[in-house]
Amino acid sequence: MEPHLQHKVADSVATVVIAHPAKRNAMTAAMWRALPELLDALADDPGVRALVLTGEGSTFCAGADISTLRNSPTEAQGLAVLAEEALAAFPKPTLAAVRGHCVGGGAQLAAACDLRFAEEGALFGVTPAKLGIVYPASATRRLVSLVGPATTKYLLYSGELIGADRALRSGLVDEVLPEGELGKRVAEFTRILASRSQLTQAAAKEFADGRVDRDAHWAELARGNADTTEGVAAFLERRQPHFTWTPSG
Repeated sequence: MEPHLQHKVADSVATVVIAHPAKRNAMTAAMWRALPELLDALADDPGVRALVLTGEGSTFCAGADISTLRNSPTEAQGLAVLAEEALAAFPKPTLAAVRGHCVGGGAQLAAACDLRFAEEGALFGVTPAKLGIVYPASATRRLVSLVGPATTKYLLYSGELIGADRALRSGLVDEVLPEGELGKRVAEFTRILASRSQLTQAAAKEFADGRVDRDAHWAELARGNADTTEGVAAFLERRQPHFTWTPSG
């Protein structure tokens, strides 16, 4: 089977699967190109309230498929940055579900997600120093925002892999699950995300990403918004709220 990106939508959650098991789900140039377009379509789908990125089988993503990049590594890096930025800009909550290796471009994609849950035994690494490649500024800054400058330098200078427990301690991972429990926990947590107000989530995402200049915009949008009215009413009536606001309007 040709390397590709699979996707499905169920219970308001889109799941995107990196499928290239012959090479531990390494991303080809075609896969990098396909991801932004797929994300755009899912962002426009009002039935999608959260997104999970994962890999087929027992590996998340071993990075870029080097065999497809031999002639133009600079172009390939540019494609990876475009995919990373598209994932970071996705207007709804995103979660990377990581098993096995999450290395190079795989770590770049995972870091671009809002959250990262990993299975015990997962391995993380940022390996451009092994290839003589300059890691993109955007990806470096994003890594610094997650783990701080010291751990970023450790990962980038050495190219060494770290385990899930160290990734958890450093802030690269949000939860570590026992073997066999990752899928269940991701499904449980994304159900929670899908039940919450997208108005709250969209504003929080912008603020957390540094868009503090949009404070007035979100305050005005929240004033008299149906989600705010519904949330307060549901709390007072001791029932589950039904939020309807979407990022598209």
